[in-house]
Amino acid sequence: MSTKKVLLIVGGCFLGLVLLFAGSMLFAKLLFSDKDKGFVTGPGIGLVEVKGMIVDSTEPIRQLRHFAKKDSVKAVVLRIDSPGGVVGPSQEIYEEVRKLAAKKKVVVSMGSLAASGGYYIAAPASVIYANPGTITASIGVLIKFSNLEGLFGKLGVGSTTIKTGAFKDAGAPDRPLSPEDRAMFQSLIDSTHEQFVKAVAEGRKLPVDEVRRIADGRVLSGEQAKALKLVDKLGNLPDAVEEAGRLAGISGEPSIILPPKKKTNFLEMLAEGAEEKFNGVLNKAAVGRGLQVTYE
Repeated sequence: MSTKKVLLIVGGCFLGLVLLFAGSMLFAKLLFSDKDKGFVTGPGIGLVEVKGMIVDSTEPIRQLRHFAKKDSVKAVVLRIDSPGGVVGPSQEIYEEVRKLAAKKKVVVSMGSLAASGGYYIAAPASVIYANPGTITASIGVLIKFSNLEGLFGKLGVGSTTIKTGAFKDAGAPDRPLSPEDRAMFQSLIDSTHEQFVKAVAEGRKLPVDEVRRIADGRVLSGEQAKALKLVDKLGNLPDAVEEAGRLAGISGEPSIILPPKKKTNFLEMLAEGAEEKFNGVLNKAAVGRGLQVTYE
């Protein structure tokens, strides 16, 4: 057999494999496309999940906004299983939940843990469900510092800081906090804590002083939180879905509509990976100085 025929056969086989792969991908896309996900044709309940530490608000906000625009989504269940997280992202998700709740009913379902920032984002919901043993509340703010001055001295490591203001190196690990540093950071924490208290009071429609009395960082069970009006009802995720359907006026068992997956290409994945690594370095640097203010 001539070399030309061999090349034609090999090329034909390769082209056939490429076409087979492309066809399979197209079929899978059509089968599992966001448009037909769950094969829901009528009204349903959107489901948004927030799990783990809250360090980025991008994905929850994208999903909440998606459901806000979908006429077929009559209400949204926000499933929370989080110990809290960074102040900024928690506040951003809170605001998005608040705006959505003004348009559609939002029912929160707390898992095993919905504390601090995890409770913060639940506060503006229409109804909050928790399990009796859910760990929740923990309304408080903290900032941590590490003083490594003694360790540096034992290692024979010294440092010199040139700064533009008295507080520019406040919280640095190579020196203790001065009284002025401590007062400055306490003021920061007090301001952020007051924002938390007012957000809970507004979301839960409670007097600010009533919230402030229990906003000392204490954790509560779902049962205790219900007694203090931080939670509306005790129940699990199916109970929350059923409640959302009832509030939305859906007869029968409501259909669950999942948010579409974020569409990315290979270049975006590489860029996001680089961004995550870069942000990780920045976060480590911030934590090193104790500058990560968190709801924990």
